[in-house]
Amino acid sequence: MIFVRLWVGLELTRRWRSLAVLALLVALASAAVMASVAGARRSASAIERMHDRTKPATVAVYSNTPDFPWEQVRHLPDVEAMHLFLLDYTYSFKGLPHEVLGFPPVDDAVLHDIETPVVFEGRMWNPDRADEVVITRNLARTQHKKVGDKVTLQLPTIQEMQEQEPSGPDGSFTGPHIETTIVGVIGSPWFSDDPGGPGYVFVSPAVVAQYRENTVGPGSNPKNLFNFVSAIVRLRHGEADLPRFQAAVSRIQPDLDLEFTNTADLYRQAQRQIIFQSRCLLAFGGAAFLAALFLIGQAVARYTAASVVELRALRAMGVTSGQGIAASATGPAIAGVLGALAGAGGAFVASGMFPLGTAEIVEPSPGRSADWTVFGPGIAAVVLLVAVGAACAAWFALAAAGRDQRSRRSALATAAARSGLPVPLVVGTRFAFEAGRGPTAVPIRPALIGAVGGVLGVLAAFTFSQGVSDAVSHPERFGQTAQLDTYLGTNDEDFVPADQIVAAVTDHPDVTGVNDARQSVASDPEHTGTIVLYSHAAQKPLPVALMRGRMPVTPDEVALAPVSLKLLKASVGDTVTLVGNKSTRRQLVTGSVLLPGGPRNSYSEGGFLTTEGYDALFTGFKFHMLQLSLRPGADVDATNAALSKAVTKAVPEAAGFSFEPAEVPFEVAELKDVRRLPLFLGVFLAVLAVGAVGHALATAVRRRSRDVAVLRALGMTQRQSRVLILTQATALVAVGLLFGVPLGLAVGRTVWRVVADDLPTQYVTPWAAWAMLLVAPVALLLANVLAAVPGRRAARMHVAQILRAE
Repeated sequence: MIFVRLWVGLELTRRWRSLAVLALLVALASAAVMASVAGARRSASAIERMHDRTKPATVAVYSNTPDFPWEQVRHLPDVEAMHLFLLDYTYSFKGLPHEVLGFPPVDDAVLHDIETPVVFEGRMWNPDRADEVVITRNLARTQHKKVGDKVTLQLPTIQEMQEQEPSGPDGSFTGPHIETTIVGVIGSPWFSDDPGGPGYVFVSPAVVAQYRENTVGPGSNPKNLFNFVSAIVRLRHGEADLPRFQAAVSRIQPDLDLEFTNTADLYRQAQRQIIFQSRCLLAFGGAAFLAALFLIGQAVARYTAASVVELRALRAMGVTSGQGIAASATGPAIAGVLGALAGAGGAFVASGMFPLGTAEIVEPSPGRSADWTVFGPGIAAVVLLVAVGAACAAWFALAAAGRDQRSRRSALATAAARSGLPVPLVVGTRFAFEAGRGPTAVPIRPALIGAVGGVLGVLAAFTFSQGVSDAVSHPERFGQTAQLDTYLGTNDEDFVPADQIVAAVTDHPDVTGVNDARQSVASDPEHTGTIVLYSHAAQKPLPVALMRGRMPVTPDEVALAPVSLKLLKASVGDTVTLVGNKSTRRQLVTGSVLLPGGPRNSYSEGGFLTTEGYDALFTGFKFHMLQLSLRPGADVDATNAALSKAVTKAVPEAAGFSFEPAEVPFEVAELKDVRRLPLFLGVFLAVLAVGAVGHALATAVRRRSRDVAVLRALGMTQRQSRVLILTQATALVAVGLLFGVPLGLAVGRTVWRVVADDLPTQYVTPWAAWAMLLVAPVALLLANVLAAVPGRRAARMHVAQILRAE
């Protein structure tokens, strides 16, 4: 131990700069790995940790009728807590977009019984104060609002409530105006943001209590789309009570077609999206770990080998192999300790950027977080890997002196020699594929693996990223094939002349598809869940996003979305039983399809029936909607204005009728959040390739200087010496391209197909055209750059000195 301490002291004095660089490399790599793993863990647990603090609801119940007896629901034996809210969009906030309107609460149960929100700043509203509101974090960010700011609540007049339309400037309502104060920033599973959305404002229950005519309004109004009291309910035993609860509520008013949304299902969908993002972070961490193994492993090996060369001379003075290994490994181990600690600090600083996407929305404790479940083992693993790696490198270096140094011949190099190629090309090929032994050994296998991995990683990353980019730029991949839509009626009554409006817009040249869609809700015989079904018109049909199979063509067929297929435990080709408000029917599942998102369904749930199939299963409709697809390149706003004029001309009583641009599914924003991660993975693997190839080139010049010197003495020129090293680099890169290009393309497409099926979204084969075109020239250019410095050294080496030393 005395010898080891003396040697380490000498090393710290002489080579502290090298150790400092090594510690910095360890810190950077370990910070990337620990931050990624900790971020993935934090993301994956966000919903669970939010649930632990907020008493989440089990089910949302929509009656779509006035004066529903909610008190009877409250007293059902399975109900633990219930919160009433208003399905209301007939109000606005001055200066804020219409999308920020959160459902107004009717009672204050959320303060103590159910969905009790986490308060990030300020406090919750006072339930008796109509002039207090709370906001979500997205609204604070996107609208630049904070606690203490004022926002003006604009309620409708009675006339505006009846018409369901604002009459003021800029789409504002002209009823009572209330100047409210933002008193808090909150979040819970129910009071949450949408990915990519502007956020929400939630008023106090005092608004509904004090301004009932301007919020609930006249329930008998046939134009009333929403303004009905609905509820979220927390059941005593969670989802296990849901079938019994659903049946009990349905018996309260059997003639009503109630809607139930299993909120746990919604959370599971969100969790699937979060898991996808977590896996991306883990993949990023895995790439960083691989890069660290190669790049830092080579740095450790180089440092250790240099120490061993000096220690060999001391073997004759009694220094044992164990002392030599310990002495040469202690310096890198110290650098590993310092780098690991610094890496943990860097990971803690980086934790403020996590979690991402949906997990960020439901994260109950935003900000920096020290995950010692990751940091502790991470520090220990980094120190152990560096120390063991240094010790192994020292052992191999010490043992190499007494071994038989015969090396294997490369078949490629032998073929190059037999083909009569110039000497620099033959020797360069040997340098590329023959590792050598002992003092002349070169890390060929790491270089080859790094070259293949680099090309594979870059191409796979760009191929995957192209699949993501295609999906986020084409909403039709998510079933959103309509560019314009509107409501024609609700609760079995149209509030405009629907048939005349459909006829007026169908013949417009920019309209390529029309769906005069009626929507109702069916269930399975066991009432385990509800399924939103749309009629799909056969004349000038709206395009659909089919995952598998085909659309229904007969009344006894149905196409279902993936979530509904899972609910019914069915697949394409199976027969399912659907319970409507008119009949119970057996339907053949002809396809798996993605739908336009609606008021009661996401794009991945629900289904399509033929018009005749819909009429056989349902009487009336929940919602009557008109969905239009437009020709590619059509100006949506201009077409909307033209359609409005056409409707006004054909149907004068519908003056002012217009469409709304179709909403993009929030899953698109989810993909956007992780679009850059594959590119980061590609960059990491490219760094791996550059480091491995560059290290092999530099090592070849140093360890095989004798071979180069002999060739120089036999007449090889300086230019040919550079060509030798360039040939070595080009050969390594050529192998990387030969195997990396097809593997990268296959891996990128396979991963994107798995992700597309899991989201779900319609799979379209990605082609990263620019990456395919540029990967070879860029790789060869990098080979030239990497070969420049080793080639110059080979050309400028002092031949006489090297041969004299030999």
